Amino acid sequence: MENEAVIRLGVFLGLFVILASVETFAPRRPRKQTRARRWFTNWGIVILDSLTLRLMAFALPLLAVGAALDASARGWGLFNALDWPQAVEVLICVLALDLAIWAQHLATHKIPLLWRLHQVHHADVDIDVTSAIRFHPIEIALSMLLKIGLVYLLGASALAVILFEIMLNGMAMFNHSNIKLPDRVDRVLRQVVVTPDMHRVHHSVHRDEHDSNYGFSLSIWDRMFRTYIPQPREGHEGMKTGLRWQDDRPGRLGWSLMLPFRSK
Repeated sequence: MENEAVIRLGVFLGLFVILASVETFAPRRPRKQTRARRWFTNWGIVILDSLTLRLMAFALPLLAVGAALDASARGWGLFNALDWPQAVEVLICVLALDLAIWAQHLATHKIPLLWRLHQVHHADVDIDVTSAIRFHPIEIALSMLLKIGLVYLLGASALAVILFEIMLNGMAMFNHSNIKLPDRVDRVLRQVVVTPDMHRVHHSVHRDEHDSNYGFSLSIWDRMFRTYIPQPREGHEGMKTGLRWQDDRPGRLGWSLMLPFRSK
């Protein structure tokens, strides 16, 4: 679709500026590391992620949106064989893709090889809006392959894929952000979407807590599959986030990229 990349980039940058500004003036928790060092590393990782996807596009020029257009042209996938209203198809596809990302996230915690990659995200000892973009390039590539396969299987439209990607990126930045919502607002919002306080539990150093609250966008999946923990046992001010590294190493770009290949 025309201007798809511009729209997505504009939404991403706009939300990033808003959330980063709120974090600056009203942070939920005090920072352990300086912003400059962490942001250099986390933005460095996302630049490498973007380059990885660019390289994938050369070998496989059908990333998620392209796959939707190709599936439509070939008549492949469930919804290309049905004549349902577009709004219904888009809604079902967005829900199905969100559930798939929830399941993928759970798998990255349960399968040791995938956890080696995913721990790069969890090693961050501070949680803020940049944590949402801190994923190892190999994990990003595998996630894209999963989405491409699902788009072909579903016959999802390009519109559905774009809306899903905008929702996923926007909600990930929102629920990783170091902001405090009023308790009443948080209680209402988390009935539908994942809030910062809900997702922060997932970044706890305690294994039972970081093996919970896998959702990035919708909170329904964790409630449905009984992986929901409402609050951390030590409270949001007292809890520790990160993994066994409670030092400066996760703030280093080279160390973070090599983490999946290090011995225990």
